[in-house]
Amino acid sequence: MKPRMLTVLATMPYALALTLAGGSAWADVKAGVDAWSQGDYAKALKIWRPLAESGDADAQFNIAQAYKFGRGVPQDMTAAIDYYRKAAAQGHAQAEDNAGLLLYQQGRQSEAIPYLDRSAERGESRAQYLVGISLFNGDLVARDWVRAYAMMNRASAAGVEQAAKALEHMDRFIPEAQRKDGLELAATMTAHTQQPDQKIDTPANDASAPWRPAPSSAPVRTTTLPPSQPAPVAKPIPASTPAQTGPTKQSDGAWQIQLGAFSEQAHAEVQWKALSAKIPALVGTQHYTEPAGTLTRLLTGPFPTRAEADTLCEAIKSNGAACIVKPH
Repeated sequence: MKPRMLTVLATMPYALALTLAGGSAWADVKAGVDAWSQGDYAKALKIWRPLAESGDADAQFNIAQAYKFGRGVPQDMTAAIDYYRKAAAQGHAQAEDNAGLLLYQQGRQSEAIPYLDRSAERGESRAQYLVGISLFNGDLVARDWVRAYAMMNRASAAGVEQAAKALEHMDRFIPEAQRKDGLELAATMTAHTQQPDQKIDTPANDASAPWRPAPSSAPVRTTTLPPSQPAPVAKPIPASTPAQTGPTKQSDGAWQIQLGAFSEQAHAEVQWKALSAKIPALVGTQHYTEPAGTLTRLLTGPFPTRAEADTLCEAIKSNGAACIVKPH
């Protein structure tokens, strides 16, 4: 059976966030953030522009954000990409992520792939989804179904809904041996939480809300904006094997943690093995699966209190994985 191309099912939502990092320009960059938080975008940009021209990556990233969302300047995606690229060239990870995603959404997929590939290797789930599609199709990069399957599994485990659907397509085309290799590769991937030394964020729909610094050790917080227009993309995926019965769910406890949704039972078990090996807090906890339409959810618990479940979920997130606390 000839594989059908995978297409990007939907675009990822934007998140509006500025960065503050250490270094001699920290106070000046923060002064711009303070002006921004008061709604004085022109003053913020006036502070950031000379810093950006002198090579400050955080100022370059913040100016890119202003152009992308049209704050203090007319919205200009080309200018935003230019500033993202300048910051990315200096090792600004979040700028690299945004450059790849925005290039892709602007229809410049071939330019986006190098950025997305590096982002995906660091564990950026949206980049993993897009790179997985390209690897499956073999249109923007050389076809590699093993790595495509691994990338798509990582993205699905991180909660990218489109990735879970893409896996169902892949399961109809990728041979079982290659899917198995892909799962083993996915289990070895380490997803790193990407965050600058200091991050400032604010509700995207409330320009007057104060920006506040998040502790550098905490997971990055973002605010979702309405999705952009869909970007054209690829199509794919393999024949599934019969689902196996997972561990029995315990009945005591009012809360549980969802660790992902997968197209096959085996994928869930591989993800549990990878997470429990990497996150000490999971050792000794019960895991189980439950059907959710065509998907299989991976959960752990139950826990007697919401606070206990929240604490474990934060530990999971701090290790670069996704989780959701839910009633049991």
